Amino acid sequence: MNLDDALQLFIIEARELLEEMEEALLRVEQMPDDVETINAIFRAAHTIKGSAGLFGLDHIVAFTHIAESVLVRVRNGELKIDSPLVATFLAVRDHIGSLINLLECGAEPDDKVRHVAQQLTERLRAYVGNSLPATIQTTAPPAVQAVEAPQEDGVGTDHWHLSLRFNATVLQSGLDPLAMIGYLTSFGEIAQIVTLIELVPPLSELDPEGSYLGYEIRFRTDADKAKIESAFEFVRENAQISILPPHSKIADYLRLIDEMPDDDLKLGEILVRCGTLTESELAASLNRQAGNDTAPAPKIGEVLVDQKLVQPKVVEAALDKQKQAKERSGGETGLIRVNADKLDEHINMIGELIIASAGVNLLAQQHGLPNLLEAAARLSRLVEEVRDSALTLRMVQIGATFNRFNRVVRDVSADLGKDIRLEIAGAETELDKTVVEKIGDPLTHLVRNSMDHGIEHAELRVARGKPAYGTVRLNAYHDSGSIVIEVSDDGGGLNRERILAKARERGLVKNDQHLSDQDIYNLIFEAGFSTADQVSNLSGRGVGMDVVRKNITALRGAVEIESNEGYGTTTRIRLPLTLAIIDGFLVGVSRATYVVPLDMVVECVELTADESEAAHGSDYLNLRGEVLPYIRLRQLFNVQDGDSDVLAESEDDDELALPASAASSGTALLTAEGAAALAADPELAFLLHPVKRENVVVVQYAGHRAGLVVDRLMGEFQTVIRPLGTVFGGLDGISGFTILGDGNVAMILDIPGLVRRLARREPGRRAQLAAAAAVSD
Repeated sequence: MNLDDALQLFIIEARELLEEMEEALLRVEQMPDDVETINAIFRAAHTIKGSAGLFGLDHIVAFTHIAESVLVRVRNGELKIDSPLVATFLAVRDHIGSLINLLECGAEPDDKVRHVAQQLTERLRAYVGNSLPATIQTTAPPAVQAVEAPQEDGVGTDHWHLSLRFNATVLQSGLDPLAMIGYLTSFGEIAQIVTLIELVPPLSELDPEGSYLGYEIRFRTDADKAKIESAFEFVRENAQISILPPHSKIADYLRLIDEMPDDDLKLGEILVRCGTLTESELAASLNRQAGNDTAPAPKIGEVLVDQKLVQPKVVEAALDKQKQAKERSGGETGLIRVNADKLDEHINMIGELIIASAGVNLLAQQHGLPNLLEAAARLSRLVEEVRDSALTLRMVQIGATFNRFNRVVRDVSADLGKDIRLEIAGAETELDKTVVEKIGDPLTHLVRNSMDHGIEHAELRVARGKPAYGTVRLNAYHDSGSIVIEVSDDGGGLNRERILAKARERGLVKNDQHLSDQDIYNLIFEAGFSTADQVSNLSGRGVGMDVVRKNITALRGAVEIESNEGYGTTTRIRLPLTLAIIDGFLVGVSRATYVVPLDMVVECVELTADESEAAHGSDYLNLRGEVLPYIRLRQLFNVQDGDSDVLAESEDDDELALPASAASSGTALLTAEGAAALAADPELAFLLHPVKRENVVVVQYAGHRAGLVVDRLMGEFQTVIRPLGTVFGGLDGISGFTILGDGNVAMILDIPGLVRRLARREPGRRAQLAAAAAVSD
């Protein structure tokens, strides 16, 4: 891995850590005494600082070090978590994110960024007094940390403990860490030294002028701390040095344990590294453990505590560190980072493989060779398994997107002066990563609208018998091959009459035009439409909701609104699970072929001439007592009949061809004498002029059922979705196309659009069918 790749990896990991920090900050505001959450915040900041130091990003190291100093006081119980402190660290998190963004762009912090950093430094100084520098430095501040004198709750050891971490460039500055360590022996004795090699890179990447080693030293001396610090006087700017005096507080050792690399160490090794235990003491304790006759044998931690060699709190901290290292190791071995572009290319290649497989199947069917048919069937199964596996790689949980709105709700509710809480359900629901990436902005508009327009102020809510706090809910679930995302609130709902009046005022609706509630609610998606009396920084300009609909439509989705005035509003977004490959159902109309998404197909039934006539032109069927609206694809797309209903001459003058509609497959050849015989037989004459049979494909979307009348049912088909070009982008009833095995093109039907079209038909047509059915009965 070269330096550029490593830097990109740092940027990705830093952003993940910042997301974890934000989630932890929002949790700790509700649970200020949650030690694990506080530690998570500290670990995120500390890891970013350490990684930034490896790349020489001194401005990030310096700023994060200041924030880390405040977090140390929080961890030690010297500072209590409250809303102002959380707000400060959320701003710190945002600023670090800005520095990471600038790093990705290759830009340096400008005056505005430096001004924000200075302001945040002043806010942080209020929590730690004058221990912070007055200005942000370009390099990390001296890392020698002051440690208080021995107090109660201390660790019993007569040794000083030195923790040394040198920057990679220390040798290039003419400074030798080993010479400094050797200087210590001039006024004391090194009782133990542990060399840390975790940061040493592979030999091919090792810089001979780089410094990669760290040291943990147990030092015996009668000198004071100032004398020990003087040994590192010239390296303070290029190292992180921690000096713990004998009998230091347990909290200091807990901090050292937490700052250790997440290696898979045993308990005793962790305690030796942090300086609370010597190797000889550990060996003696292990011998006692082995020589214990009780069953089961006591754990090494229990032995160390019984011998009063280590304080219980230090053992607990070491065990927690060991657990974290194992969890992190397990997660790293189970995951691998893949470039998104490479994954998309992989999916595209699988799409081409599916098309090629369909061609092989077609050739196998045409030749009818058993071995070829079997091989083609096996190939199809393998391609389908590969397809499913590849699509699974693209699927991600929507919970990460939902969790980002904890911050949005917190900040917007503070701006509005409302107490609003967020509830999340269905976070484990999975959908295509491309959809997840593009759904964030529409959801942000909807959530902010719910908070600004939907949720009332506390006084009005109480007067209406509601809780003083409002609730915004995010929910996701699967339904009929789609994913449904709901944004709901318990606010005042939409004012139907006010929306209608505003639409008439703008000329969107005629005065004598009657609209359903759903049609009225959909007016808020019109560009520039707003019922707000005042324009705020959140809403009122009439932009946002139209963008929501455009973005969702671009994802082949749909949006609908349900509202109950006085009780709340639910905005429901329906999206396809994937934008790449689907299981389809092929249907034919004359010589044209269409694809229906298989997940939306409920059943297929035959439409006889009698049933068609019984509908009396109303385009409704009586399907087992259920009123089913249907649409004829032949009429919708103006398909011309490509088959002839009369006998056609074949290349042989003595033979005639039956119409294609009279043959189950291929073309049936009939001699002239045979045709005359059929014509003479009343029971067989229909073969010459067969009755055209039609089929109804019953589909379902968003709880509504509809029928598609087609000529032929051609079975399942793995469909590679191809987007329509710009010229055909607005084609009604079509959402895309695919390529068949024979090279022909089949259009993919826009089932959501067709179902919505049928659902908008006048209710009177249903009554018309019901009346006709009553008469026939």
